[in-house]
Amino acid sequence: MAARKSTRSRWWRGPLQESESNRGQRAVKILRALKKTYPDAHVPLNYSTPLQLMVATILSAQCTDKRVNEVTKPLFKRYKTASDWAAVDQETLEEEIRPAGFFRNKARAIRATAAELVTNHGGRVPDTLEELTALRGIGRKTANVILAHAYDKQGIIVDTHFIRISRRLALTNEFDPVKIEFATMRFLPEHYWSDFSLWMTWHGRFICPARKPTCEECPVRGSCPAAESAGKVTWRVKTPPEPQRRKPA
Repeated sequence: MAARKSTRSRWWRGPLQESESNRGQRAVKILRALKKTYPDAHVPLNYSTPLQLMVATILSAQCTDKRVNEVTKPLFKRYKTASDWAAVDQETLEEEIRPAGFFRNKARAIRATAAELVTNHGGRVPDTLEELTALRGIGRKTANVILAHAYDKQGIIVDTHFIRISRRLALTNEFDPVKIEFATMRFLPEHYWSDFSLWMTWHGRFICPARKPTCEECPVRGSCPAAESAGKVTWRVKTPPEPQRRKPA
């Protein structure tokens, strides 16, 4: 009789060859250091309502926060309700948000999402992950941003900074944002999920950018396996999936 294969996932021990328990302790140590380093961390997007935060977050994809704030300043005076955003003409909105880049797709996403809010939620932005991710223009990252900063709920917000730094810190070997989100949840107290996400983003902007991280100034250098290699991930990790190519007809 053939031996039955175990369905239990194999734990990635990482470059430090640590147990899951030890990695959890190291993650909490990192959290404490980042908390001390970035006591004034805040969301750099300007908004005053959940709807405004939703629009600003959609616009922020591959765009600087400064540019988003410049674009939204006149728009938030012009469009105050979900009905206003749903009713605006596609071409008009495209021109108004053009400086934010990818303006066609973003205009469609804003209008479609606003229309769903009017139809299914009475014009109100929902306050649960399930309802938010069911909206056409909202993914898990945007949903967690809204929950954390509009409704004061907890969630791991996995942006490009979070992906890069969590891999440098060897908290994960994943590339998939959802897998990284759930892996991080295991290590950290829930009441710190949103703050930790914000601290990681600030750390990525000011000390640990993609190119030339200033490891000598890093408050978590002692807990970072990549510090000795100037931020390079030199250990064996999963490689990002290759894009699928269409077969010729």
